[in-house]
Amino acid sequence: MAYTTIDNPELYFQTKLFTGTGSSNSVTLDGSENMRPDWVWIKNRDSGSLGSQLHDVIRGTTKRLFSNSTDAEETDANGLTAFNSNGFTLGSNVGVNQSSSNMVAWNWSAGGSASSNSDGSITSTVSANTTAGFSIVSFTGNATAGATIGHGLGVTPKWVIVKNRSNAQNWFIYHEGIGATKVIYLDLANASQTLTQGWNDTAPTSSVVSLGTEAGTNQSGANMIAYCFAEKKGYSKFSKYVGNGNADGTFVYTGFKPAFVLFKGNNTSDWQLFDNKRDSENPVEKAYHPDITNVASTDQELDFLSNGFKLRDTGAHFNGSGVEFYYIAFAESPFVNSNGVPNNAR
Repeated sequence: MAYTTIDNPELYFQTKLFTGTGSSNSVTLDGSENMRPDWVWIKNRDSGSLGSQLHDVIRGTTKRLFSNSTDAEETDANGLTAFNSNGFTLGSNVGVNQSSSNMVAWNWSAGGSASSNSDGSITSTVSANTTAGFSIVSFTGNATAGATIGHGLGVTPKWVIVKNRSNAQNWFIYHEGIGATKVIYLDLANASQTLTQGWNDTAPTSSVVSLGTEAGTNQSGANMIAYCFAEKKGYSKFSKYVGNGNADGTFVYTGFKPAFVLFKGNNTSDWQLFDNKRDSENPVEKAYHPDITNVASTDQELDFLSNGFKLRDTGAHFNGSGVEFYYIAFAESPFVNSNGVPNNAR
């Protein structure tokens, strides 16, 4: 069996850097083969006061959520105005397209147009990419303990993000490394919290995600959105590592050269997001924190290697001794491709 089925990760995930124009702006993603983005996460890199905006193909154009905020979904006619076959189009909103500002967009491909899914007790609307292990799921909450939603991946997701679109609620995250009895929040620096009502103390299966009565995951009558991720060898990894508090920090094996790493310590430190476009060479040090509105900080370092990443810092937010860190990572290139050819380090 081949090491991976995804030789070109840029077909399914890409980071895109671009300059805002302040007017209609068609942004084309990179690569000789087109990637159609279905989930687009955009940050104004020059602003320390504007949060990152999240858009997806199910909620539709002009609909935005903020990773650092509990706010309900907003409509902005000047935000993301089109999902294109090889990119997206933006209006004049300063958070996504401020004139002359440096911008970054993280882009994932799901399954394009959504379809109905009745695998769960709640019928969901799903855009799923089973090759890349990513689906976008829309549903209406019913506040019933043990309710389930179909995710369309055919394999068990290890990372699930849920946001209440109708009302002000935190971003709830399920991570296999934490388990279904606890949650962490994308918009907070808090450590994990024991909460039966989040996932009903039940881990996802190959067909459904379980929900409790918590308003953040299953409020009655509320419009909800979920982003579900399953691991694909050589392309994605959702796991955890333990910090050693040493400048010769922990090495984390992913099985690929990373293009994107997002992690959170089980402590009160902010989220940390790194990518291979804002830092094209080692050390990688431009950390964006999705739970706040910061410009990139540079008080930490790590290396992106051919088969994982290596921490080069002692900070508690990054490599605290004995602290568990939960991460999500996507590939620039697999450690070994489908023809058995190994990758090279930076």
